[in-house]
Amino acid sequence: MSSHHPAALDFSFTGFIERGGRTGEHKDGWGIALHTPGGCRLYTDYLPSIDSPLAAQFKQSQIKARGVVAHIRKATQGRVSLENSHPFTRELWGQTWSFAHNGDLKLYDPKPTLYAPWGDTDSERAFCHLLSGLAQRFEHQPARHELYAALAELTSAIAEHGPFNFILSNGDLLFAHCSTELHVVTRAYPFSVAHLIDCALSIDFSHHNQRDDRIAVIATQPLTSNEHWTRFAEGELKLFERGVEVGAAPEQRADLRMVG
Repeated sequence: MSSHHPAALDFSFTGFIERGGRTGEHKDGWGIALHTPGGCRLYTDYLPSIDSPLAAQFKQSQIKARGVVAHIRKATQGRVSLENSHPFTRELWGQTWSFAHNGDLKLYDPKPTLYAPWGDTDSERAFCHLLSGLAQRFEHQPARHELYAALAELTSAIAEHGPFNFILSNGDLLFAHCSTELHVVTRAYPFSVAHLIDCALSIDFSHHNQRDDRIAVIATQPLTSNEHWTRFAEGELKLFERGVEVGAAPEQRADLRMVG
């Protein structure tokens, strides 16, 4: 999730965790990284999200965040363990970056770089390789279009090894790359009612959001049944800034003006 203002997570998270063992087969752990003004908070568990006491507790927490990376795992490489549960986090340019991957990178074993994985997944190896590549190219965080171009180049090379659907965020910027399956919905004024697919729960966002709120939610498969979710193109890398999809060109900026 990428949001203009800190947004509550309980609605989408409620539907999301159902897919970790009840309506989906991803039973090998879950996690969520929250980017708030106070920093990045990481919660992970090796249990299926549907059976996790931590997930049940988190669902009731009423935490708000501007940037969120959440993941439910189906293990393809690496054991089921806490250190292999996504998202993964690392520090770069004085910021915490979080990363989650859906896919399977066959025969992917890059040379040791500036960042080392703690677990034994292809996903964490890819994350470390991405951040190392960015750190080697830029001493400080570059302009947005330069960062996008560098990340696109690094991503293309990794994706040659297999499906590389991922989310990468520092809280302000959120990158989403699609190899096989990824969808996005944007919620903005005038807000409406949304119905979750995975459980009988609805919400009227007009009762919870202000006129200038804007929220982009990215998921492998749509979480709601009555909203317009847009499917990513294969190989597409999208960039979101505070709830707005922005382009890679230097002159393009997030437009938060209300329409209608």
